[in-house]
Amino acid sequence: MNDRVSVSLTNGVADVRLVRADKMNALDAAMFEALVATTERLANDKSVRVVVLSGEGKAFCAGLDMGRFAAMKENGGNGIPGGEFRDLTKRTHGQANAPQQAVWGWRTLPVPVIAAVHGVAFGGGCQLALGADIRLMAPDARMSIMEIKWGLVPDMAGTPILATLLRDDVLRELTYTGRIVDAQEAVSLGLATRVVDDPRAAALEMAREIAGKSPDAIRAAKRMLNALSVDPGPALMAESVEQQKLIGSPNQTEAVRANMEKRAPNFADG
Repeated sequence: MNDRVSVSLTNGVADVRLVRADKMNALDAAMFEALVATTERLANDKSVRVVVLSGEGKAFCAGLDMGRFAAMKENGGNGIPGGEFRDLTKRTHGQANAPQQAVWGWRTLPVPVIAAVHGVAFGGGCQLALGADIRLMAPDARMSIMEIKWGLVPDMAGTPILATLLRDDVLRELTYTGRIVDAQEAVSLGLATRVVDDPRAAALEMAREIAGKSPDAIRAAKRMLNALSVDPGPALMAESVEQQKLIGSPNQTEAVRANMEKRAPNFADG
């Protein structure tokens, strides 16, 4: 876990850092596993009162590792080196599968999570930020529901969270287009909480303030606020079903190849 995610705990504040800076903290298999393991570790630590989630280097998280897309290009779209099949509809963590749990685990963590976003949060990186309760963004940070670029749909628990944040038509626009939004627009749309010059410093300051409140009341507040959301189960399953149908399909493979080869895609009619 230490080569993908680091955790330090001070006075109830867990400072969680994605530490794959050379790859802009992109999501590979080891990163997915580390994220899930980290949420499980923090959930079982009663001394944790609040979490700050951030990334080292130039970006919060650039999304799925480009090596996975290269594997999609070479192995019929499944993104797994060697071509083995993975059943996304299998529930491995309650209502979620393993990739979804890398995001959903932060939402269900019993304490508040503050994401400090700088650089980019694209695709899976955007969904990871959405798993937090609060998102602080640097002035030059950017976000995108970018899965459509690769012929895919958001499938890391993003849709049930986005449905609570965005107007329906805005959610559809951003999902259909993959348009990149800057920090100020992210705040105005509801994707982010506020823009600050130094999001990590601001997140740690906010975390220390929250950690000074009654931990019983904070945990109760998160349970209560989480209960306001509709049952995420059907949305999580729908993500997995739709993504599984897309992965490896001719048009999805064409989307990946076109992007990797830097050319316009040639899609077949649906």
